[in-house]
Amino acid sequence: MKRSAPARPALAAKGSARPHAHPRARRGFDVRWPLPRGSGFAAVLILFAASIGYGVHKGDHASSLMGGLREMRDGLGNAAGFRIAAVSLSGNKQVTREEIFSAAGISDSASALFFDVEGARARIKALPWVADATVRKLLPDRLDITVTERNAFALWQRDGKVSVIAADGSVVSAQPDRSFAALPFVVGRGAEKKAQAFIGLLDRYPAIRDQVRASILVAERRWNLRLVNGIDVRLPETDVERALQTLAELDSGKKLLTRDIVIVDLRIADRVAVRLSEAAAQARDEAMKDRKQKRKGGDA
Repeated sequence: MKRSAPARPALAAKGSARPHAHPRARRGFDVRWPLPRGSGFAAVLILFAASIGYGVHKGDHASSLMGGLREMRDGLGNAAGFRIAAVSLSGNKQVTREEIFSAAGISDSASALFFDVEGARARIKALPWVADATVRKLLPDRLDITVTERNAFALWQRDGKVSVIAADGSVVSAQPDRSFAALPFVVGRGAEKKAQAFIGLLDRYPAIRDQVRASILVAERRWNLRLVNGIDVRLPETDVERALQTLAELDSGKKLLTRDIVIVDLRIADRVAVRLSEAAAQARDEAMKDRKQKRKGGDA
């Protein structure tokens, strides 16, 4: 049997195109990533923006840059007719109009179109006197602001400095004037936080309250009363109402607080200790001596 010769590979015809292999094709893969049109320009912009951002960060110019952008934005809004032309403000007594405008960020160049009402409200509420605030935009060119102020509750002294406090103990003014002179006066560390509860208790005994010049918190635990006539009343740490009731009864029945004494100590339950003034103590000692001498003379 005649064997057929093995098939020989077909040769390309003369002059026909022969496939041209990529150099990396021999290693098993072929990667081709065509770049989109304009990618070079975009890369330049990204590099430029990154350079500006790095320079702003290193040079601490972020606030200046943002301020400039805000001015540019407001300028565009104002050119379109949204410049703030009128502001309605109500509810303020202690806080001035200028303080509120400054906190809110209202200026001659501010634009109502881009005005941040929530940010303005938060900054106004941060003012010590302000308990709450509402801010509304009335486009194209008006703002409406209403504030609710805290009430002055007491004067608080600590480390020789006197401040006006609200009922919750927050300091609303560090420079009180004479208009606050009639407020209750509390002294000591922590007194601002406990003043509301204690003064509320003291108000139940107006005959005592009206004689109090200052309420002094001792070691953040208990109160002493300094009366207008100089008498110190030492109250207990607990059951303060019972002590005030006892003091009111003694003053009403025996005029205790008009006597020549310097201290009334109510810290021990069911016991009242009184310290006389030096003059009263000396007079009492002399009276006791006279009595003893009279007794000796009578015995003779």
